[in-house]
Amino acid sequence: MKKGLFTYENGIVLLMALTFGCLFFDRLALNFLMPYVAKDLQLNNTQIGLLAGALSLAWAFSSFFSTAWAETHNRKKLVFIVAVITFSLCSVGSGWAVSFVTLLIARLVMGFAEGPVIPLAQNFVEKESSPNRLGINAGILQGVGSALFGSILAPVVLVQIAENMGWRNAFFVAGAPGLVLGLLAWKFVKNSTAESAGATVAEASAAQTKESSALNTAELLQYNNIKWGIGAACCVFGWWFAALPFISNYFVNSQGMSADEMGKTMGLLGVSGLLSSIIVPGLSDKIGRKKVLTIFMAVGLFYPFAVYFLAGSAFHLPAMFFTYFTMGAIPLVAAVIPSESVPDHLKAKAIGLITGIAEIVGGVMIPALAGVLSDRIAPSAFLWVAATLAFIGLFFVMKLKEQVKS
Repeated sequence: MKKGLFTYENGIVLLMALTFGCLFFDRLALNFLMPYVAKDLQLNNTQIGLLAGALSLAWAFSSFFSTAWAETHNRKKLVFIVAVITFSLCSVGSGWAVSFVTLLIARLVMGFAEGPVIPLAQNFVEKESSPNRLGINAGILQGVGSALFGSILAPVVLVQIAENMGWRNAFFVAGAPGLVLGLLAWKFVKNSTAESAGATVAEASAAQTKESSALNTAELLQYNNIKWGIGAACCVFGWWFAALPFISNYFVNSQGMSADEMGKTMGLLGVSGLLSSIIVPGLSDKIGRKKVLTIFMAVGLFYPFAVYFLAGSAFHLPAMFFTYFTMGAIPLVAAVIPSESVPDHLKAKAIGLITGIAEIVGGVMIPALAGVLSDRIAPSAFLWVAATLAFIGLFFVMKLKEQVKS
């Protein structure tokens, strides 16, 4: 039923990947434009960390509560489309910022709009995935999204626009494609894809009553891989976000790269992220989720060391390229493991809960902490925060149980 290239399954994966890509192109734009923005608005490392944290905080709350509401009321398609169009309309706000405060407000609004997009996109992909393709489909969504668009195209395109037309115009460019993708989702996504699996009217009503008081969080936490998966996701997200807001500035100001060299280096890391986001989840389809997570959390330990100790050597770029493969763990901890661990009526909430908590801890608290330490101790302090989180993440991964595939 799902053989061939031009299938609905592949179409959903492609559409969700492109939407995810548009979202991450916009979300990560500030990281690559930070040398320009920080100079123009006179931002310090603490403020840079707070900007990353503000968007993640808004994203986190919206990710869980908006997704939970959409699943409970069986309005996932509507919420998804409204969210995509809204974050696209809001994206130009960063380009209008004239101070730290106005930029902070723009990022907060953007985070609220973007929050439910990823959990719902991953839920749609999970609903239509063949049993032996869930890992690689989730990885393609992640890879095309955060890696191809957010980490490969964004630094090259946005830095060139900023160099030639100014950083504000670079932000304006980032927002337009989402409107088209929102309309495509409205036309292409079937209602059956977005409906809560097996939900009758009576069940939906009962679930809504239960949801209104508890949002199913107590029920979700009864599952081993949700309880320990939250910690694993916090560490993986924290590993990524501890470095991401600061790394481009660090390359330019501490390691002496030119803007062009920095853009190309970030693009190379984006290629690593793209490959890892497909290879790592795809490998987990073959040998198991837990084993793959253990391997690549260990690999992530060495990424900060590669950045710091190998700077200027012939091994600098190859070592960073390989150790950045830990990025491929993100779709596993954020989508695949939670969706495999709970019944159908809890899948979207499970993804939203883990994503939301991981965003608060890994995307809000960790960048703020890394920024303060980088200001007060050394510009490289954010790297050692990332290394610590990779080490702690191994403990949580060891607590996970491999799910038996039907």
